[in-house]
Amino acid sequence: MSLPYVIMLLVTLQRLSELVISARNTKVLMQHGAVEHGAAHYPAMIALHGSWLILLWLFVGGRPVNLPLLGVFAVLQALRIWVLATLGTRWTTRIIVVPGAERVTGGPFRLISHPNYAVVVAEIAVLPLVFGLIWIAVLYTVLNALMLYVRIGAENRALESSQPLAQR
Repeated sequence: MSLPYVIMLLVTLQRLSELVISARNTKVLMQHGAVEHGAAHYPAMIALHGSWLILLWLFVGGRPVNLPLLGVFAVLQALRIWVLATLGTRWTTRIIVVPGAERVTGGPFRLISHPNYAVVVAEIAVLPLVFGLIWIAVLYTVLNALMLYVRIGAENRALESSQPLAQR
């Protein structure tokens, strides 16, 4: 198997494992009275990320790998793990919040409000660039920006409405 396909296999396995973790965490959160917000846009988000992966699989074959950019992508994966570890069972691919729960403010959340989305923005651009697929990087960066406009707004409203009155 060529290096581009090995990279894609690892990224795909990572994303699939994250869906399993997300489903498990969603179940735990719901058992603790959590509420889902922004469910209407979730299928579009899944389609966006799924089609990004599929296009990469279709076009990486035989392409050279830019090793410095692969290194950047590896750093992004470390940042992704930091976000997931910081959120623990509160991390999901959906917007699920427990009413009254305090916001997470440690780890990368000390630095920016939505570190997971910052990582995703970078990943969506960097991974196609690893293979020289500039058009996928540009197209999906634009599509993701539109999605995040909706998503971050929904998440901010959900987090704000779930905070204890003393923290608002």
